[in-house]
Amino acid sequence: MGFDRRPGDLTLGVPRNAFRPSAVFLGLVAVWITGGVMAWQEYGNLNFDIFLFVVAGWLVSLSLHEYAHALLAYRAGDVGVAARGYLTLNPLKYTHPVLSIVLPVIILLLGGIGLPGGAVWVDRHAVRGRFADSVISAAGPGVNVLFTILLTLPFVFGADTSEHRAFWAGLAFLAFLQLTASMLNLLPIPGVDGGNLLRPWLSETWGRRFDVIAPFGMLVLFALLFEPTVGRIFFDVVFWLADLIGLPESLYFDGRSLLQFWR
Repeated sequence: MGFDRRPGDLTLGVPRNAFRPSAVFLGLVAVWITGGVMAWQEYGNLNFDIFLFVVAGWLVSLSLHEYAHALLAYRAGDVGVAARGYLTLNPLKYTHPVLSIVLPVIILLLGGIGLPGGAVWVDRHAVRGRFADSVISAAGPGVNVLFTILLTLPFVFGADTSEHRAFWAGLAFLAFLQLTASMLNLLPIPGVDGGNLLRPWLSETWGRRFDVIAPFGMLVLFALLFEPTVGRIFFDVVFWLADLIGLPESLYFDGRSLLQFWR
């Protein structure tokens, strides 16, 4: 159906169900909570408990990351994001489900890092102003930063991790994933949120060059991560930040070991 918009009434012509959390997202939240409770209670196989807890929690954060982009885009004038289903928090509605869901989960399982997903399509021509355009790009990484802070708070305030250690290890690893995702998302690479944040401020010439590279942004990111010197520097910074904010190294490594039980 068509979507009409009038000044001062962004919701006109947009069906209400475009804003309702999808059953897929609510299911992911339920699995995340269930995995956390199972890990806390040490119910059944701990590796399976941590798998549910971390993977479901990561998918919830990916959904909220993309939702933040879409919500800010909607408020800035692109009401089409509602028609595309981005405001339902349904990860299956993303423009590239393989890049947004499958690839980040594979990298999580094999590499133990939080790879940024690729996304929701925003009609930049409908967005009102360059500042708003940049804020839309910053909104997703902002969610990862917020997740990092919230998941780290129990350790900062001295949670007793000697009991229910598997749960705390899973929580620390999930926080570490959010930290790596925050860093990766903010890199100034075309096609990645950090680069897209800068795009509205580029000259016409540099903007065209940016747009040529942007479709290959994820490949550029991979190439940089697998370049030994750049990769080492990146992870040195990540580990330094993790220590700075009070994220226990032994716990997030334990969490990764529990998740990657096959290694």
